Amino acid sequence: MNIGVFIPIIALMIPIIAIWTKHQQKLAEMQIGATAEASAEKAAQYATQIQRLEDRVQVLERIVTDGGYNVATQIEALRDTRRVEESDSGIPLGLNDREKA
Repeated sequence: MNIGVFIPIIALMIPIIAIWTKHQQKLAEMQIGATAEASAEKAAQYATQIQRLEDRVQVLERIVTDGGYNVATQIEALRDTRRVEESDSGIPLGLNDREKA
């Protein structure tokens, strides 16, 4: 074969390869941009969730350290004592309330 035939073919292939390479580069840049945007959105969502959890923990800490928490504990203790007394009397729980009504 004659090399003279390949010269025009190679001359035409160089711009085609350059265009294809530029296109592939743009596709890669777009994919990187989309991935970065998705990562930023997820990071913002996680930050929001973490902030909500921190707020909830602060509220729970306030409830536990507040004096009202002891009152709630004492009320529950009284309820437990009442249930034990009712069960010792042989009367089913809640039956005393029906008789009083």
